[in-house]
Amino acid sequence: MVKLSAIQLTSTPNVEENLAEIDRQLSILTPHQNNLVVLPECCLYFGGRDSEQLTLAKETYEKQSLQNNLALLAQKHSVNLVAGSIPLYLPELNKFTNSCCVFASTGEQLAQYDKIHLFDVNVDDSEKNYHESRFTHAGKDVVTAEINECKVGLSVCYDLRFPELYRQLTTLGAQIITVPSAFTKVTGQAHWETLLRARAIENQVYIVAAGQQGKHVNGRETWGHSMIINPWGEILACQEEGQTPISVDVCLNELTNIRKAIPVAEHNRFTIKLK
Repeated sequence: MVKLSAIQLTSTPNVEENLAEIDRQLSILTPHQNNLVVLPECCLYFGGRDSEQLTLAKETYEKQSLQNNLALLAQKHSVNLVAGSIPLYLPELNKFTNSCCVFASTGEQLAQYDKIHLFDVNVDDSEKNYHESRFTHAGKDVVTAEINECKVGLSVCYDLRFPELYRQLTTLGAQIITVPSAFTKVTGQAHWETLLRARAIENQVYIVAAGQQGKHVNGRETWGHSMIINPWGEILACQEEGQTPISVDVCLNELTNIRKAIPVAEHNRFTIKLK
């Protein structure tokens, strides 16, 4: 039995405030020996300028303080933590990667996934346009993490619109795919649930999607609606608004049974070439 949890945040441009809120929400969760907890995208800094994220990445680069603080929270609460995403500095490019770091309940870092698909679009909201690649360097590697004999696939926010990535994660053995996000209110209302359920159904995996929610310091509005979805596409838990965690206990045998009943992987006539 595995407990899947998602923490919803309205993060601010203050790292200490966000750490305190994550600590508070982790303390609410019922203790479980195999709890996988997912945080939203930009969990430790959100609602400021992208240039300020670059400054934060530079300031924390040598001491790795962002990673260390998240590792301490995983250890303190004895959870396996998929720590949303944080900015990690690349000195050679003077940019940062939007990186999802995974920590075991011991505090050991198990994996790092750098967001591949960057959000460069015009949107009909208060921000009007987003140009993530101005300060962010796109990742290139598809990443899974082994957590207590379970294979977890990693993705971040805008990746959700690219089913090829999710098929590759499933081909690598993913049973659970995590989706830390900061979907805008406009795009979230239109597409969030549909995309999440589609990725769960077509890949026959559990999806754990943790979102930013509400109106942030810079006026940006995010959709929230954090969800946990089973391989049949059913929503097991959803937190529409507010900063509150959701959790469900799941048995991975359900995934095995669904894959046997409808053997999509066997029937797929397209070959996935892994880089």
